[in-house]
Amino acid sequence: METHNKKMQSPCSFRAIGVMSGTSLDGLDLSLAHYNYADGGWSFDLLEASTIQYEREIHDSLSNSMNLNGRELMEFDASYGKWIGEKINDFVSNSDCKIDVIGNHGHTVFHNPQKGISTQIGNGAHIAAVTGIPCVSNFRTGDIARNGQGAPLVPIGDELLFSQYDFCLNIGGIANISFKDKSKRVAYDICPANMALNHLSQIQKFPFDTNGVLGKNGKINSSLLDELNGIEFYGQQGPKSLGREWFESTFLTVLNRYNISNFDKLRTCYEHIAFQVANVLNFRSDATVLATGGGSKNEFLIDCIKQKTSNRIIIPDAEIIDFKEAIVFGFLAVLYLLNIPNCLSSVTGAKTDSVGGCLYK
Repeated sequence: METHNKKMQSPCSFRAIGVMSGTSLDGLDLSLAHYNYADGGWSFDLLEASTIQYEREIHDSLSNSMNLNGRELMEFDASYGKWIGEKINDFVSNSDCKIDVIGNHGHTVFHNPQKGISTQIGNGAHIAAVTGIPCVSNFRTGDIARNGQGAPLVPIGDELLFSQYDFCLNIGGIANISFKDKSKRVAYDICPANMALNHLSQIQKFPFDTNGVLGKNGKINSSLLDELNGIEFYGQQGPKSLGREWFESTFLTVLNRYNISNFDKLRTCYEHIAFQVANVLNFRSDATVLATGGGSKNEFLIDCIKQKTSNRIIIPDAEIIDFKEAIVFGFLAVLYLLNIPNCLSSVTGAKTDSVGGCLYK
């Protein structure tokens, strides 16, 4: 990682907006942060943050986006980008500071690096046009073109902004991990998390399972648990990543084979997630684990994980839980402006590190 810092010769600072829409469709996360480089290291101050709840029409369109034909998807990409731009304008309407750049993750529709594709919608050109602020988006494609997974992208932020923790665990739609192994950053997707829990909760007419209230009503089905833990993905070495296609074609296929109560499926999924997460954490002991993402607010899920590891799980302030990924995507855009690699081959498996993204002004 020293190679990134060697390129920096003098102190600098940027104000950037980060934009994140996760697979669990919780809403659009926006952050405005001040990023500073001095004395050989990066730091940040979060100035503002907000989650924009999706209107029903936007939510349903995002949920159905993978079923659109090519023309429909491009039309939605443009209209969703304009919508994001409008929400950013509202977000900064009371701010009088100069904003240097927007880092837009976009909403993932397809992610299949084996076929050389990863599609995030929320068109950066339209965001830049609506806001008048330069926008960096489409972060994954360059890495995939170099035979990488195009994911995860957050580890460069873990390395440079959150280096005080041994592990950075994000429990979102998909649980993923980032940590330093010897001299290089290692990161990969672990397993479905909120994507599975929300799916089963919605069958019970709840958008998600608050603190595991629904899951606690079920019993662990040992046969289902064994089959989930035996899925081929878990035996693969990283770099590796998951997407909704895999969840629907593989994970749900296993769940749907079992004619048991939905509560039992939920409880078994909690156990499965906890087992897979702890399995990653337990190659170290007495380590610190920064847990963020919506799943870190689920007390029952965190308790299930704690029962399986002796490492210290740290739940930060709510703003870091909710907006860490948005903060990092703002930072990725800053690194892009500085021509510093923001996509690490050590975590994606690409041929080389790369400066990922496309800049629109």
